[in-house]
Amino acid sequence: ESRRARDLARLVTTYGGEPVSAPSMREVPLESNTEALAFADALERNQFDLVILLTGVGTRALIATIEQVRGRRDSFIDALNPTKIVAGGPKPVSALREVQVPVWLTAPEPNTWREILSTLDSHEGELSLKGLRVAVQEYGVSNPDLLAGLRERGAVVTAVPVYQWALPEDLDPLRAACRALSEGRIDVVLFTTATQVVHLLAVAETLGLGNAVLGGLRQAVVASIGPTTSDELRERGTDPDLEASHPKMGFLVREASERAGELLSAKRARH
Repeated sequence: ESRRARDLARLVTTYGGEPVSAPSMREVPLESNTEALAFADALERNQFDLVILLTGVGTRALIATIEQVRGRRDSFIDALNPTKIVAGGPKPVSALREVQVPVWLTAPEPNTWREILSTLDSHEGELSLKGLRVAVQEYGVSNPDLLAGLRERGAVVTAVPVYQWALPEDLDPLRAACRALSEGRIDVVLFTTATQVVHLLAVAETLGLGNAVLGGLRQAVVASIGPTTSDELRERGTDPDLEASHPKMGFLVREASERAGELLSAKRARH
């Protein structure tokens, strides 16, 4: 991610690697936040029974959008307070703590849609989803598996997109990384979100290097931050060689540094 590029490069250097920094995405507010504003209006009219907040950045952006456009931050927070809220992990919990809004349930690591659904299932006796009006704060791209899982359980679901992912304004580093991968000059590739996989391969295609970059990934050690990113890699035709034990950047880099040499030797011996 563009906003974390320096942090990640610094970590790689700390563990003795030579970082090739290639940001592949940046967060951009939606040009029209009509869904977010409609959600705020509906929440204040008590039209939602459950709110699922997936990311800390998205939660803060949602509150900021409502404050900026509607000018009524306090009334929105007052409407959130009595509502049952499910957090997708510790980051939305932290964002809500800043505005003193309690959380009903928090999905455990690795904080994917699967954990959200299983956590809700385990509390079905306390709150059944059948007929429940549920709002889901989305991040980047929609999560059809989560939305489908909620609807299968009988919920009436409203998606609330707050921000989207875009390619970086400067694509030269990403293009250079595509060329380096296609030529076998990269030993380890670190992915911290699934959208990075999508954008890397999209840019590779524009260069006519789609298959060559996939070939480069298969020759390198591919390290994934967690299950959602790993699933995207498999969907795109390459298996991750390792997945971080916790979905955090520090764990990803440290564990890659510990295992990269052994994995790389074994992988290239096979090829």
